[in-house]
Amino acid sequence: MPVFQRAASSNTREAAPKPVISLHPPWTVVFKGETVTLTCHVPHLRAAEYITWHLSYFGKDLLHKTPGNTLKVHDSGRFRCQTKDSPPSDSVRLIFSSDWLILQAPHTVFEGDTLVLRCQVKGRQKLITVKYSWNGKVISVSNQGQDLLIPQASLNNSGHYQCIGFLERDHYVYKSSTRIIKIQELFPYPKLQVTPSQPTEGSSVNLSCQTQLPLERSDTLLYFTFFRDRGVMLSDWSRSPELQITTIWREDSGSYWCTAATAIPSIQKHSLPLQVHVQGVPVSGVLLETQPQGGQALAGEPLVLVCSVAEGTGDIAFSWHREDTGEHVGRKQQRSQRAELEIPAVGGSHMGRYYCTADNGHGLARSGALNVTVTGTPGNRSGLIAAGATGGLLSILLLAVALWMYHQHQRKSGGRFLENTTRSTPTIGPGEAPHSGCPALVELQQLYGNGYLEEENLAYSEIRIIQLGQEEAASTSRTSLENKHTSVIYSAVKTQLPEDSAGEVRSQDEDAIENYENVQFA
Repeated sequence: MPVFQRAASSNTREAAPKPVISLHPPWTVVFKGETVTLTCHVPHLRAAEYITWHLSYFGKDLLHKTPGNTLKVHDSGRFRCQTKDSPPSDSVRLIFSSDWLILQAPHTVFEGDTLVLRCQVKGRQKLITVKYSWNGKVISVSNQGQDLLIPQASLNNSGHYQCIGFLERDHYVYKSSTRIIKIQELFPYPKLQVTPSQPTEGSSVNLSCQTQLPLERSDTLLYFTFFRDRGVMLSDWSRSPELQITTIWREDSGSYWCTAATAIPSIQKHSLPLQVHVQGVPVSGVLLETQPQGGQALAGEPLVLVCSVAEGTGDIAFSWHREDTGEHVGRKQQRSQRAELEIPAVGGSHMGRYYCTADNGHGLARSGALNVTVTGTPGNRSGLIAAGATGGLLSILLLAVALWMYHQHQRKSGGRFLENTTRSTPTIGPGEAPHSGCPALVELQQLYGNGYLEEENLAYSEIRIIQLGQEEAASTSRTSLENKHTSVIYSAVKTQLPEDSAGEVRSQDEDAIENYENVQFA
């Protein structure tokens, strides 16, 4: 329910609401000698509180206080009431008439109410026929002297009313005085308020449908709804006069209005349309970044150019450019503050200085330039691995040849050794062919053993190269290898090291190699 406005007192305290006067009987015109009871309705009236009445009789203003909230009246005049803290009520005018025929009507009639008009004869005589006129035009004729009822009165029912009656005893025609009856608004046309009045894209907006019920009808239930261009309904009917749009965009600009209505009877009133223009936030803080970072890319690998903005709303058009060549690289438009452009496989031609721009219709903004470098050469990784393996194998073969030549030289110098050496060869699985990577079909077999020379504490070690055919290599066992043509590519003589600090010498089952150092042949 809308909040009623309240006037502030001189001491800045919130004043009590304005009182309302009701009548019993409800007519403002009665015959002389009758009595009308006025009641002053004040919310939260204290039992011991006095009501002050303002009486206007024949141009004189009088004050009268009553311990309760009622006052009995017998004379014509204007009346108002108030409490110590409240402002005066609206005035009520009462007429005590001496005419033969009067037209009685309620003090206040609001739109939607039933308007009741009663034609009354002095002395309560019976009327055989009654005519009611509105603005000089007869609108109703009754042979039973009944009241005139206008259900759901509207503002158009306001005007000048009069009644004409025929008495049963003499058929004499009596006319009442003309009464001006004004139908009051139940609530004024609502006014739409938008906060903030100039919203920006991405922000929230509050819509408020503002109207106010009179104090006499403050308990009436009002319902509200909101509309946009071409009658687009933004909300269902609700008791709340507020509506929040959590996020508004530039395309939401347009004409807005609201409707306030009662349930029974149905009274609907629309606000005037209000133009809402949603303002965009210009882009700023444009930044170009890369993935991988720093603009350093590997040839053949993907490179992602990331363009972002610190501020900016709505749809943003992102563009990427080469600064050194003036080339336009790519463009994307999306409702986001960040966009990516991917180069699937970079090469040397992609090296250079890049920058990006962003525009959402409020001005173009540009980033700084970023230098992109490409390292390596494009190629297949498996090829690089294969090439590396091939190079490693060639290096091993060259080393083997050098060791073999050195061994030939040593043999010519007369070195001698015992033949009872222990050799070990790698095992070739069933059906497993020897390596065929070398054109000469030379199978490298590592034959390792220790031979003990005649001198004490000396050991001899050697590694040989054995040349086999393909079929031979597949079926050769360790015993048959000893009978094949072999070439020694490495040999060495070691002497046993001194005892350790504990005075003990390691057993042969431990790492025997570590217990000997290289010595030269004699």
